[in-house]
Amino acid sequence: MTGLPLVSIVTPSFNQAPFLEQTICSVLDQDYLRQGQIEYIIVDGGSTDGSREIIERYAPRLAWWVSEQDRGQTDAINKGFAHATGEVLAWINSDDTYLPWAVSQAVAYLQQHPQAGMVYGDADLVDAAGQVLGRFPARQTDYRRLRRGYVHIPQQAAFFRAGLWRQVGPLDPTFYFAMDYDLWVRLARLAPLHYLPGGRPWANFRLHSSGKSVAADDRCWPEMLRVHYREGGSWFSLLVLKARLRSLTYGRMPLGLRLWLRRFL
Repeated sequence: MTGLPLVSIVTPSFNQAPFLEQTICSVLDQDYLRQGQIEYIIVDGGSTDGSREIIERYAPRLAWWVSEQDRGQTDAINKGFAHATGEVLAWINSDDTYLPWAVSQAVAYLQQHPQAGMVYGDADLVDAAGQVLGRFPARQTDYRRLRRGYVHIPQQAAFFRAGLWRQVGPLDPTFYFAMDYDLWVRLARLAPLHYLPGGRPWANFRLHSSGKSVAADDRCWPEMLRVHYREGGSWFSLLVLKARLRSLTYGRMPLGLRLWLRRFL
């Protein structure tokens, strides 16, 4: 026994064969596995592009996997966490990757800061070939800031306690894009979210033409507004103003300008 907690990681996937194996290897190559244990779960939505064959090659090292039609990414994440037994939870999408030290550093932080409900580090933005485009503008946030639209949490580099998930989960399956924002708000209501800056990035956030962050970014803020109103938010709020301004201008901006603006928005 190492005294280190079991970490459960879920990968939702659908027709991401060009990137899926890199994602899988980034989990199975974690240095945390030298001392601790990772329970890795893959939930595929019935891919037809060879993803199933990739998963089958790694099946002996998976805690559980399935390839069947589902209701999308949010449903797949919920399905995966329903099979998770770890004390620390995370999900990594099938086009993103971890850096080898991500899990061990996240666990160490959570052990040293028992009041933290979630910890997140930095993430690099990479293109389809894995070339770094820039750094995700991560910053410290909390419930109040989240409600104002200051998210600044790279989902790929976030790890949270299973006990909190059991209190606030599962994810709302009607959310297509902002299911992570919805979860951060619910977690932050109960416990602090801690950002660990200044170190090496924990993950790579891949931007490519078929990825949701590029192809369907316009669906994010309307879903964030659903959370805002559910939490009792007013029509006269900073989040509502940001959403309106973003819909008018943000989509036309080059990536570099978007990244610069996200440091402040």
